[in-house]
Amino acid sequence: MIALPSSLMHLIEHLSHHGIKPLLVGGFVRDSFTAHDTHDIDIELYGVTSLESLETLLRPFGKLGLYGKSFGVLKLSYAGYSIDFVPPRSESKSGTGHKGFETHWLSSLDFATAARRRDFTINAIGYDPINKKFLDPYHGIEDLAAKRLVCVDPLTFIDDPLRVLRALQFAARFELTCDDTLLSLCRDMIAKGALSDLPKERIFEEFKKLLLLSKSPSIGMMLLREMGGLSFFTPLDKLEITPQESSSHPEGSVWNHTLMALDTMASMRRGKWRDDMVLMLATLLHDIGKPDTTVTVNGVLNAPKHGEIGFEIARHWLNNLTEDKDLIERILPLIRYHGWPRKLYRSHARDSEILHLSTHVCLNDLITLAKADFFGRQFMASTPEVFESGEWLYERAASLGVLFEPPPPLLQGRDLIALGLTPSESFKAILERAYNAQLNQLFTTYEEGQTWLVTHL
Repeated sequence: MIALPSSLMHLIEHLSHHGIKPLLVGGFVRDSFTAHDTHDIDIELYGVTSLESLETLLRPFGKLGLYGKSFGVLKLSYAGYSIDFVPPRSESKSGTGHKGFETHWLSSLDFATAARRRDFTINAIGYDPINKKFLDPYHGIEDLAAKRLVCVDPLTFIDDPLRVLRALQFAARFELTCDDTLLSLCRDMIAKGALSDLPKERIFEEFKKLLLLSKSPSIGMMLLREMGGLSFFTPLDKLEITPQESSSHPEGSVWNHTLMALDTMASMRRGKWRDDMVLMLATLLHDIGKPDTTVTVNGVLNAPKHGEIGFEIARHWLNNLTEDKDLIERILPLIRYHGWPRKLYRSHARDSEILHLSTHVCLNDLITLAKADFFGRQFMASTPEVFESGEWLYERAASLGVLFEPPPPLLQGRDLIALGLTPSESFKAILERAYNAQLNQLFTTYEEGQTWLVTHL
């Protein structure tokens, strides 16, 4: 059984006392078998006579929110949980795409029939908290134990194209293998253009779950390839046919390296979704320029300027995925400069070069990406214990105070005014030259900056 806190049981018993049968469904029940903690609960309610009567019963427990255009879902924050009270319902396809459904509230529906609308058997498990027993008409508990991802109903699964991407993130999060029927369905859906029916916002949300909630996102990406879906996310499909120099990349293609780097980055996630999403997407796309730049010179494979070329390719790819411009603008510099930590280390770079780089990219993020890039590969000998160039750059950037942001300009417009200059358009050019001189360490203090300014003027 699922151990529920007394506060939650009080709510459940309150509903039961008034003739409503509450059943826990969805991810909360599934996660009780996988040791994944969640505070989001879906409770399916049987025996509800009207939405108004349900609101009356729930109102003493807190403020309610109502959403859902075609059916009523009540949301309640209570006892540390975010609870959705949902009606048993059936769905029928009425249009194209992810939202093309007609939904019917059928409070007297039996659980097996209500659960048939769900995507995967692992999500169709219910729990009766009053009688303390699981309801599993489609053998989801057995599939979860066998590490198997199975659809509930092949006839209705194909109605919702989003389920293809949901399959990827569930397979990765719980390390599941698609059964043959599900794999065949997804291949057929992709071949018929199902992914084209999805808005980018929905695609992004599934990618977010894949990249942020799974220990091995590579499982989902390999499944996407197996389903024939990489071409929809082109040029990811070109990575597999792009070779790399075996001495530095014994793992083979750029695709193999990218997946290894992706899993390495997953192990370094920090727990803040925007920061983690920046780094995960940067890792996925860091070598996206290699298919267009890889050449063989004197028998050696190389991809000169693949960071610079990848910058623009990644911009187009990301714009097709999300409207979050701030996220995109944080990712792109990481792709462009991902090879620079090793480049600067090998050239024994001066402090001024590090200062200049800090104005283009967050060095802490860059070092993290470069570390995933470095360890996300096979090694001819034993795996190195440290990423030397990353540790070197981290220490240098920290000592310069530019690990997270560039140095603030020492000289401002007020300093020009203090010297008797009248504000004009020339101020911008003068201050840009001053800041460049500061980065070149021609002066390192405010007093030295004032002296430089007088000399310069």
